[in-house]
Amino acid sequence: MANPSAARRFNPWRGAIFAMLLALAILFLLPTLGVLLASVKTTREIALGSLWSFPTAFYLGNFVEVLSNPAVHRYLLNTLLVTVPGTLASTALGVLAGYVFAKLPFRGSNMLFLVLVAGMFFPPQVILVPLFRLFNGMGLIDTLWPVFIVHTALGIPICTLLMRNFFATVPTALREAAILEGASEWQVLTRVVLPLSLPALAVLATLQFTWIWNDFLWPLIFTQSDDKRTIMIGIVNLKGQYSVAWGVQGALSLIASLPTLFVFLFFQRYFIKGMTMGAVKG
Repeated sequence: MANPSAARRFNPWRGAIFAMLLALAILFLLPTLGVLLASVKTTREIALGSLWSFPTAFYLGNFVEVLSNPAVHRYLLNTLLVTVPGTLASTALGVLAGYVFAKLPFRGSNMLFLVLVAGMFFPPQVILVPLFRLFNGMGLIDTLWPVFIVHTALGIPICTLLMRNFFATVPTALREAAILEGASEWQVLTRVVLPLSLPALAVLATLQFTWIWNDFLWPLIFTQSDDKRTIMIGIVNLKGQYSVAWGVQGALSLIASLPTLFVFLFFQRYFIKGMTMGAVKG
C-alpha cells in the first residue's frame, strides 16, 4: 500500500515558484505601502527620513486638505467626464465592430480586422505630434475633447478583438433561430447576444475604465490650464509651500485609486468569469 506522505512529498519546483510569486507580490505592494505610510504622516516626518517607519500617531490632515481642495474636485470631475464617456464609446463601438466581424463577415473583412487590430501595436509616441497638430488646428487644445477622442479611438482595437473572439463562441444557431422568429440584426445583438456577453463586457469595461482613469500622457499633452487637468496630472501639481507635499500627494493617490477599485469590485463576479472563459472545455 502506497504511503500517503510520499504522495505529498515536497516539490522543489513548486516551492521555487511560490517563493518567486511571493517576492513579486512584495515588490508590487512596496510602492503602495510607501504611499499609504506617506499619506498618514506630516511633511516634516517625511523630510526627516522616516518614510518607511510606522507613525506613532496617524495624521489625517492630508486627507482633509485634499478633500477640501476645490482643485481636486475639478480634477476628479474632469477625469469622470473623460473616463465614463470614453469607456462607453469604445466599448459600444467594439461591440458593434466585433459583432460584424464575427457574425456578418464580408469580402475583405479578415484583412480589415487585421488592420484594425494592428492599431494596438503602435506606440502612442508615434502619433503624439500629428495628433497635437491636428487638434491644435481644430482649436481643441486645452479641452477634454482630444483626451476623450484619443482614448475612444485607441480603445476600439482591443474592444473589437475581445468582443469578436467572444461573439465567435456564441452558437450561430441562436442567431438563426431569432431571425426565423422575425428578429432584426439589432434585436439579435441586443436581446440575444449581449445578455450572453456580460462576462466579456465586464472585463472590457473594467480594463477600459482603469486605463483611461490612470492615463497620464494624453491629458499632459492636450491640456494646459489647471481647470482642465485630470486627477493623474493633479497629483503632480499638488505642492507644498516650500517643497513637494508628499503626504498630500499620497493621500490624493489613494483617493484617486478608489474609483477603479470600486469598478473592479462591482464587476468582480463577471470579470473573473470572463478572464477564465475558454480556459477549460466541457
